[in-house]
Amino acid sequence: MSRHFWSIAAVAMLSLSLAGCMSGSAKDPMAKPATLVPDTKTGLVLENLPPPRRKLDVSVYNFPDLTGQNKPNDNFAEFSRALTQGASAVLIDVLTKAGGGAWFNVVERNDLQPLLQERQIIQNTRTAAEGDKAPMLPPLRFAGVLLEGGIIGYDSDETTGGIGANYLGIGADTQYRQDIITVALRAVSVQTGRVLASVTTTKTIYSVQVHSAAFQFAAVDQLLQAELGFTKNSPATLGVREGVQLAVYALIFEGVKNHLWEFRDRGAGEAFMRELDKQRQAAFIHPSATDTPKS
Repeated sequence: MSRHFWSIAAVAMLSLSLAGCMSGSAKDPMAKPATLVPDTKTGLVLENLPPPRRKLDVSVYNFPDLTGQNKPNDNFAEFSRALTQGASAVLIDVLTKAGGGAWFNVVERNDLQPLLQERQIIQNTRTAAEGDKAPMLPPLRFAGVLLEGGIIGYDSDETTGGIGANYLGIGADTQYRQDIITVALRAVSVQTGRVLASVTTTKTIYSVQVHSAAFQFAAVDQLLQAELGFTKNSPATLGVREGVQLAVYALIFEGVKNHLWEFRDRGAGEAFMRELDKQRQAAFIHPSATDTPKS
């Protein structure tokens, strides 16, 4: 009895070891390595902007999702937010990359308490080690311009539709939906509190579902049916990022028009201004045209 038991245990252990080797050597087709956020057309143009005459010191305290909407779901109540709650991090990242990093000095205000606490720890350590003669930390850099705003709109199912056909049990159908995200951004003077410039941008997100089916009678009382389909949803977070990129791009040019800041190379700046005006005129004449600027 014991010999039979140990034989079964040995076979089981051998099977588990072989399964582990196969799973370790086989490549998971669904596994993908982490990648950087893909560039958008607007982001590439923003990063290639000519540098300003002087960098702008700006701060971002908060850039919230003001829509308060949850993910749309027709089957049950969804409590997950429809849009990212980290838009402040997106805006800060876009600002640091504008013009290849030449346009903005972004000071940390979004999570200020840990910064102040860490500075206090450093100063207390210096005082404990060196006494009253311990050197003081340099003062925090302050900003002259405060950037405010947020995601102010999320219109789900703004447009829906579909098309399909079926003949002799074989057919296919396609359904689509588009949502619109609206982003507002304004620059406020810290000294006077005056709103220097304000812009609003929109970004459309598309969702497409393709489904096909076929069936036939394999026998008198047997039905063979096959179905195939897929759904493609544009990432909402990437849509928010592109809307923020366009808002920063437009805010820069609003400031140039209002003589709040200027390009170091006026000729290059004027060329970009003319290109932006062309895009706006094209969008006004042809409403279906995209608002994404071209280099």
